[in-house]
Amino acid sequence: MKFIFTLISFLLPLSAMAQSVWEKPVSTEELERQKAEAEKRETPSEDAKYLAGAVPEVDGKVQWTMDVDVPGKTADQIYDIILQCFTDLTKTENQLEGSQVALVNRKDHIVVAAIREWLVFTDKLFMLDRTKFHYTLIAYCKDNHLTVTMGRITYRYEEDRTRDGGYVYKAEEWINDKNALNRKQTKLLRGSAKFRRHTIDRKDYLFGVIKDTVLK
Repeated sequence: MKFIFTLISFLLPLSAMAQSVWEKPVSTEELERQKAEAEKRETPSEDAKYLAGAVPEVDGKVQWTMDVDVPGKTADQIYDIILQCFTDLTKTENQLEGSQVALVNRKDHIVVAAIREWLVFTDKLFMLDRTKFHYTLIAYCKDNHLTVTMGRITYRYEEDRTRDGGYVYKAEEWINDKNALNRKQTKLLRGSAKFRRHTIDRKDYLFGVIKDTVLK
């Protein structure tokens, strides 16, 4: 009996070691699947920049804000630069009638531009998909600093292609997180996806141009 207990006590560590180092081999297919899943988790989605948080809201209204430090320039100088920049914008390609610098306040150094332009989704042979894109740019100029907001966004889509005069969408009803993303906020919804992508791209472009212009 003592021999049996001794043998068991000797075999138990071996059994534990066997359980820790021996395992069922993984198939090549399983390894490939695991590798693909790992790469998928590590590779950001093409739409990553357009997902949750990409369209901010202020008091329930879609609005982007850009702040730029402008060392060495007075409020008057920044005001003059922005007034010319907004004026030039209203004369660029794809602008529509009514696109203009709408209001100015030289005393408080504020410039307001009401932009009316085509936002083009697809422009190919026999295929032109675009929407009328209305938004407001407001510049607040101070000594050594500029703040620009982009908001009051609406779309007028397919006005000439439908009997009822097309569709009018407000940004707050169409491209914000609540209405443009799935429940998990991991994907863009099909209908509004192109509006959200192109609006964000346009905002990025405009803010980039304004920033470069004022910092020259």
